[in-house]
Amino acid sequence: MGDAVVGIIGMGDMGKMYARRISAAGWRVHACDTPDKHDALKAEFADNTNISILQNGHFVSRSSDWIMYSVEAKNIDAVVAAYGPSTKMGAIVGGQTSTKAPEIAAFERHLPEDVEIVSCHSLHGPGVNPKGQPLVIIKHRASQKSVDLVESILSCLESKFVPLSAEKHDRITADTQAVTHAAFLSMGTAWQANNQFPWEIPRYLGGIENVKINLTLRIYSNKWHVYAGLAILNPSAKAQIGQYAESVTELFKLMLGGHRKELTERIHAARAAVFGKPKADGEELLLQDDLLDRFSLGEKPAHRVKNNHLSLLAMVDCWWKLGIVPYDHMICSTPLFRLWLGITEYVYRNDDVLHECIDTAIEDNTFRADDLEFTFAARDWSERVNFGHMDGYREKFEKIQKYFEPRFKEANKVGNEMIRTIEENLNSRKQS
Repeated sequence: MGDAVVGIIGMGDMGKMYARRISAAGWRVHACDTPDKHDALKAEFADNTNISILQNGHFVSRSSDWIMYSVEAKNIDAVVAAYGPSTKMGAIVGGQTSTKAPEIAAFERHLPEDVEIVSCHSLHGPGVNPKGQPLVIIKHRASQKSVDLVESILSCLESKFVPLSAEKHDRITADTQAVTHAAFLSMGTAWQANNQFPWEIPRYLGGIENVKINLTLRIYSNKWHVYAGLAILNPSAKAQIGQYAESVTELFKLMLGGHRKELTERIHAARAAVFGKPKADGEELLLQDDLLDRFSLGEKPAHRVKNNHLSLLAMVDCWWKLGIVPYDHMICSTPLFRLWLGITEYVYRNDDVLHECIDTAIEDNTFRADDLEFTFAARDWSERVNFGHMDGYREKFEKIQKYFEPRFKEANKVGNEMIRTIEENLNSRKQS
């Protein structure tokens, strides 16, 4: 490896993952977090001679050649304001926040003019193997030589580099993540409001229900600020989350009113815009029940319970209304988004399944109470995002988080295995 030193300011789960992989590749890493974590971090990395835990961001900034800020999006301006002026002359600076607008603004505001800016964003969580996953590289104020150095450092992750502007990054992450997160947050809220643990209820087990449960718990097991920053600080996200809440509400009203014709026409219009033609005979979809059935937190019932899948119908309706074609963003998609797209495709490109959804929505009251709470939840999350209040977002998130917390360890284990197996399955299909 070269003589370049990599600096990491912020040693949360993602910062630690970067530090371990970069140091294992032979690069020296200078890292820090808040002062109260200094001693614990020194003890944690005491056996790694390539990682030096420094006292604060001033020491990291003045001694490193590429400094990555791995901090919460809501704190990025304050942290860069504190440590940016100490940046080594001619160094490169970037960030790992999920929303680039405030990050780039902070760099431009607080970094010396001689400092170059090459940012990044791994489009997956710290528990996912980065190999083959998208890794966005943002050349904002830099020479190609600096970009090459950053890519050389990050090549140890074995991810797929995706060059984007900061603005394009925020638009795509809003398209692929913000609304997806809103759907899962709303599911968890509805289950908590009805005092339900879905893995204990037969109608929520098997097939795509396993995806809903595992990924909802996966989101709630993470830190609230990851999702709040993406939703509130991303300029493109608010309108999309608002449209999702509107789609949920309007579809639910059609179901309640028994308006089969209007509901069918709207669902079919959304399908044509997003997916095109129904599945042809013999054509395989991204996901199948036999694959998803393996990953359950509960015992699968003898007979599958019909579901109108309001959360999925609203997602495709939202994409249609916003003019989003999700396949256009597959190069920048997260594992969670690919699973979500897979199960929406499963519903919409199979005529029998889609007709069953419509029949259930009009004729079956089994999910009425669940759908009512889900509609309330979607609207409430949208309002909290629209108001831009981080504390309000955090209060609601942590309330639901505490409710589901006892099952997080098991859910994350099952969820990681589900993502790994399904990703392998999808990759094998691409190669065949």
